[in-house]
Amino acid sequence: MLFDSGVRTGADVLKALSLGARAVLVGRPYAYGLSLDGEAGVRAVLENLLAEMDLTLDLIGCRSVAELGAEGVRREG
Repeated sequence: MLFDSGVRTGADVLKALSLGARAVLVGRPYAYGLSLDGEAGVRAVLENLLAEMDLTLDLIGCRSVAELGAEGVRREG
């Protein structure tokens, strides 16, 4: 399953993967980076997204994406 809806942060990517997505599409952040600084902007967006994912994995006590599961996702509201 591909996930492509509302992905803005590394935490969003990890939530989607935790809930069963096999891949996450990041079109809007990619487009923002492209419009701001071309290829360098896209590179910066992707580097920041990966850094956010690494930080979030550390904060939730996982060493890799393979350790994620739906039990780690909490519903708000």
